[in-house]
Amino acid sequence: MADSLAQHPRLDVILHGDQAAIAPLLARHPDLASRIVVRHADRVVTMEDKPAQVMRHGAGTSMWSTIDAVRAGEAAAAVSCGNTGALMAVSMLRLRKLPGVNRPAIACLWPSRNPGGFNLMLDVGADVKAEADDLLQYAVMGASYARNGLKLTRPRVGILNVGTEEHKGRAELKEAHDRMAAVAQVSDFDYVGFVEGGDLPSARVDVIVTDGFTGNVALKTGEGTAKLISDFMREAFGAGLLSKFAALLALNSLKRLQRRIDPRRVNGGVFLGLNGTVVKSHGSADATGVSAAIGLAYQLSQVRFIDRLAARVASAEAAGQDAAQARADLAGTGSSPTE
Repeated sequence: MADSLAQHPRLDVILHGDQAAIAPLLARHPDLASRIVVRHADRVVTMEDKPAQVMRHGAGTSMWSTIDAVRAGEAAAAVSCGNTGALMAVSMLRLRKLPGVNRPAIACLWPSRNPGGFNLMLDVGADVKAEADDLLQYAVMGASYARNGLKLTRPRVGILNVGTEEHKGRAELKEAHDRMAAVAQVSDFDYVGFVEGGDLPSARVDVIVTDGFTGNVALKTGEGTAKLISDFMREAFGAGLLSKFAALLALNSLKRLQRRIDPRRVNGGVFLGLNGTVVKSHGSADATGVSAAIGLAYQLSQVRFIDRLAARVASAEAAGQDAAQARADLAGTGSSPTE
């Protein structure tokens, strides 16, 4: 947190937790005291707590207090390293969903070959299932995030599938594919069609839409692979004297590579579809990772992201209702769109 405050001079923080435990840590940074308010909470939500249990008995925990600060307008965004399921449950209970949103989604950044260095993927774990309507909403919300968070004027959106051919995939994927072009026109993004797993880090797409089960597996696989590569390289360059000498010669290049694949600098999944900005940091995140999550929350609050997202969702919802009514009218008259 101290790193985040140093990087963002206009950032102030409400810190929720056990005041007795927090006070000695804050005493190490007396220069930041005027920018930090401690909100005491007697209890915490553990990683073992079930979301339903937290929804019933979570009042008084630091997580509940953090979300309530956003609900009351005291904070522009919430950042938590806690239990993901419980955080989503409390966020939905206290903040509620945006009008027109069926299922909120968790969006994460993915290192890529795009000029900005990242792609966006959602959902990565809020809900294991997604119907066609949900995938369309994910596309609208993801495009809005890419526009405001990644500064992309017209994001390119793709649906993650087992192949790029139109005949492949589950029924809900095909339905979303057929309807996506109309949604893209209203929501100002380009639809590139189906994308495959190999496209996740590519420059072909900016926003990847998928269900929470598939997205979460892909995310954890990517993080694990990045760590494996880092471990292998460390072992290879530390194997002997010549290897260490080679590592010294390639030090600058290795540092650049490490930075590009370091999952800590893209730490922070954003809960999209709620009446408030909530950023979920990894529970095991270090200072670098937590600082990245806080920086993301600060950036989104600065551009009033929730207001812009709500407007995009409402516009897409109205267009969808008009399209559904048109299809119903055509069905009632027995006409076809080409007649």
